[in-house]
Amino acid sequence: MFNLSLERLIYVLPAIIIALTFHEYAHARVAYAFGDPTAKEAGRLTLNPFKHLDLMGTLLLVLAGFGWAKPVPINPMYFSGNRKGKILLVSLAGPLTNLAEALVATGILALIWHFVPYGSVSNYLFNLLYYFMFINIVLAIFNFIPIPPLDGSKILAGLLPDKCFNFILGLERYGFLILLVLVFIPEIMGLFGLPTIDILGLLITKPANFIAGMLLKLISL
Repeated sequence: MFNLSLERLIYVLPAIIIALTFHEYAHARVAYAFGDPTAKEAGRLTLNPFKHLDLMGTLLLVLAGFGWAKPVPINPMYFSGNRKGKILLVSLAGPLTNLAEALVATGILALIWHFVPYGSVSNYLFNLLYYFMFINIVLAIFNFIPIPPLDGSKILAGLLPDKCFNFILGLERYGFLILLVLVFIPEIMGLFGLPTIDILGLLITKPANFIAGMLLKLISL
């Protein structure tokens, strides 16, 4: 599971830092637009990555492909009108920003592919942008999983009746444990000689590879 290489350090780490920073900033910005100053008062309405990154979560993302940033503090009591709908939109802001970043990276990749002569600099930029595109896709898909505290749980809760909304949010205290179980299921099953099932790979890696492959085909047209 754990894999540290020069490739991961020079390509993956910068991409993760940028992707996570914009993801968390998007949450803070939309919440602030709806009247919630909590994130701003906590110093999170910023593109300074050091305000958003969690050391352990970032290291795990680099080493294992699973990790997290510091959650942006949100207080829905500041929201007027449809609070549940605004929680949904604040939650959507992060993964949608990641998808937008992936599309921007794809556009720049296409320009490099067609118009920039091959060389060490262009090769580095192409690889960096590819990893940036791929990691943003992974983060978007990962955060759409409806397990607290991931954004997908609040998005799902916002689409369901109020009694379901409160129930899903109440599961947040157990969410991290659930995610850890999903991550380590292959290792646990392997210890007992059972067939391994990479659940997160099926939910995240395969769809991300498919989407990235389709985008690369568009780049080469």
